[in-house]
Amino acid sequence: MAAAPFCSVGHGYDVKKLTENLPYRNSISRIYQVRSLPNRRPLCKKTFIMQLHSTQSHYRVLLKCTAEHSDTHIEEDKKESISKAILIWRAIKLPIYTVALIPITVGSAAAYFQTGQYFGNRFLRLLVSSIFIIAWLNLSNDVYDFDTGADKNKKESVVNLFGSRTGTHFFAWLLLVLGFIGLSWVSVEAGSLRSLFLLACAIFCGYIYQCPPFRLSYLGVGEPLCFAAFGPFATTAFYLLQSGTRELSISGTVVASSILVGFTTSLILFCSHFHQIEDDKAIGKFSPLVRLGTEGGANVVKVAVGGIYSLLFILGLGQTLPFSSVVLCALTLPVGRYVASFVQKNHMDESKIFMAKYYCVRLHTLFGAALAAGLVAARMFARKQLPHAILL
Repeated sequence: MAAAPFCSVGHGYDVKKLTENLPYRNSISRIYQVRSLPNRRPLCKKTFIMQLHSTQSHYRVLLKCTAEHSDTHIEEDKKESISKAILIWRAIKLPIYTVALIPITVGSAAAYFQTGQYFGNRFLRLLVSSIFIIAWLNLSNDVYDFDTGADKNKKESVVNLFGSRTGTHFFAWLLLVLGFIGLSWVSVEAGSLRSLFLLACAIFCGYIYQCPPFRLSYLGVGEPLCFAAFGPFATTAFYLLQSGTRELSISGTVVASSILVGFTTSLILFCSHFHQIEDDKAIGKFSPLVRLGTEGGANVVKVAVGGIYSLLFILGLGQTLPFSSVVLCALTLPVGRYVASFVQKNHMDESKIFMAKYYCVRLHTLFGAALAAGLVAARMFARKQLPHAILL
C-alpha cells in the first residue's frame, strides 16, 4: 500500500504536478524567481533547464528509494502475515520424523533378509521410542539456539512461538527419558546389549551435536555426527533388535545399508543451513555453509547426490547389496537429480532454498523405502545362498 501513490507517476505527470504532491519545493520556487529577472533571459533559460534536470533527477532518485523502501515493507508484511497455524506446523517438523522411521525400516528389512524373521510389535515400540528421541533433538536444539541467539529471527522456533524456554527444555528432556526407556525395554527383551550400546552412542552423538558444553554443530561437524548416529549406529542397532537371536552377526549388507542411510540423513541436515547463513555468522556458528558459501554448498549437494547413487551401483556390482535393492533405489534417481538442480538454481534465494531440506527428506524417505523393499524382495524370491557375516 505504501508504494501505491508512486505507481502512476509515469502516466501524465509533469514536474509541476510533482511539486504539488512531493516535498522539496524550494528548488522550483528559485527557478521562477530567476525567470522573472530582467535582462538575463538567456542565462535564466539555461539555469532553468539545468535546475529542471537537477530537480527531475532528484525526484527520480526519491521515487526509486521510496519504492524500494515500500517493497521492503511489503516483503516484511508478507513474512509477518504467516499464520500461527503454519508456524506451528513448521515447528512440529513432521516430515523430519522420517529420520526415525527409515533407520528402523532398513534395519528391520536387513534382519529379515538375513534371517527371514520380523517382529511387528517390536517395530512399533522402537518407532514410538525413536520419535520421542527425535522430538528431544528438535526441542532441545530450539532451546540452545535460543540461548545463543541463533534462532532470534526464526519465527517457527518452539521457544519463540510459545514463549517458554523452561517449559520447552523440561518437555524435551522428558521425551528423551521416555524414548530411552522404550529403547532399553526392547533391547532387554531381545537380549541384545550390543544394540543398546549402539543406540546410546547414537544419542550421545545427538547430545554433543547441540548441547553445552560441547555444541559441536557450532564447529561445523554436525554432518559427520548425524551420519554416524542415524547410519552405522542406529540402523545397525535396529537390525540386531529385529533379528530374533542374540548371536546374529553384522553382515556386509547391513553395513552398506547403514552407510547409505547415513548419507541421505546427513544431506537433510546440510541443506537445512542454506537459509540460516546470516544468522549463523552473527553468533559465530561455523556451519559448513558459512565456510563454503551458498555456491560451494550447492556444488557439495550435487557431488553428494551423485556419490550416493555411484556408491549404490558399486555395492550392487560387488553383490554387497541385492540386485532388487539397486534397481528400486535407482528408480529414485529423478528425485535426487531434482534436489541437486533445485539447490543449484535457488541457492541464492533465501525464500526458496528453505524448501531444499524438505526435498532432501523426500529423497531420504523414498530411497530408504526402496532400499528396504529391495531387501525384503530379495529374501522372498531368493534362490541362492545369503551373504556370509563379515563383522563381529
